[in-house]
Amino acid sequence: MSNKEVFPKGGQAAANFTGAAFVNMLVPDGSGTYNCQVYDVIFEPGCRNDWHIHPGGQILLCTDGIGYYQEKDQPARRLQGGDVVEIPPQVEHWHGAAPDSSFTHIGISPNTRKGGATWLLPVTDEEYQQATGGNNHV
Repeated sequence: MSNKEVFPKGGQAAANFTGAAFVNMLVPDGSGTYNCQVYDVIFEPGCRNDWHIHPGGQILLCTDGIGYYQEKDQPARRLQGGDVVEIPPQVEHWHGAAPDSSFTHIGISPNTRKGGATWLLPVTDEEYQQATGGNNHV
């Protein structure tokens, strides 16, 4: 574990990402006791997840690196450690690392009784480049 990592690095995500991402489920809540899931995600530079929605919404607590968050048909938001993103239910969005920086966030999926994420299409290279401003430096 590096000095930057708060939690151990999880396993590599097998689907729904362009590039390498590592997910550590901190609170899987398989029993439904808490009605939420909590997970640590590390995105390698240039990695992003596919467009998706959460029926119960999502909260991102950004902890390290530089990343981006974008809602469908909206400008992207640049993220860094200390930023918080509140994503309302059913809002189509993606998030991931800057082209030249890793990015880590704690994700919280509340209201999981409403269902898990619905994964949609991958974010195209063109969409990613437009969102990040072709940013090749931090």
